[in-house]
Amino acid sequence: MQLFYNPHITAQDTDFSFDKDESRHIVKVLRKTVGDTLQITNGQGWLFEAELTSAHQKQCSVSILSKTLQPPRDYDLHLAVAPTKINDRYEWFLEKATEIGVSSITPIICEHSERKVVKLERFEKIIQSAMKQSLQYYLPTLNAPISFKTFMDQDFKDQTFIAHCEETDKKSLKSQLQPSGSYTILIGPEGDFSVKEIEMALQHQFIPVTLGKTRLRTETAAIAACHSVAFLNE
Repeated sequence: MQLFYNPHITAQDTDFSFDKDESRHIVKVLRKTVGDTLQITNGQGWLFEAELTSAHQKQCSVSILSKTLQPPRDYDLHLAVAPTKINDRYEWFLEKATEIGVSSITPIICEHSERKVVKLERFEKIIQSAMKQSLQYYLPTLNAPISFKTFMDQDFKDQTFIAHCEETDKKSLKSQLQPSGSYTILIGPEGDFSVKEIEMALQHQFIPVTLGKTRLRTETAAIAACHSVAFLNE
């Protein structure tokens, strides 16, 4: 199964036309022709089965044959992860977290962050591609970068955790996770969270946790946390 993504298709549509870039990809690259069937999602849970009715490189069109609203997962996972110094590592995290199962991602800028500017448009494309590759129908939300202090000014629901490397009293994440509900997990930069940031998180009732006995890179820690939540909720 090959899944296409377009955020503009809705449950009310009976016909739909793709833009120039996507039309060229469908007709020129994938060599789809009139009568071929496409599976399309809008990233909001809908899976559409459609028949190609016009196969032009500048604009190809489909007729919607059927539509199904896929059930969402039983949990909501928000990962707030500091951007990595090497951009490729953060992109790897975005791809793998999407494949495993994440609901939203926020790049948080911390006191020890070495990278404070990110390319949201490129990140969004990576998430979209990973969603299609893993045959999922809900597109994770990618939030704009935000400072750690500003991030902590919001209201949090259910289970909240901060993974850090300071030698303090911490519990293992897997021992603290409860199935279902919503989770917010903070992962710091290469230089870890500052003591001030850790104290701020604790004041907001975040539970300090460890992700294992070894010291993990930022992107590895984020994936370990993501998988722990997904595995618990299988």
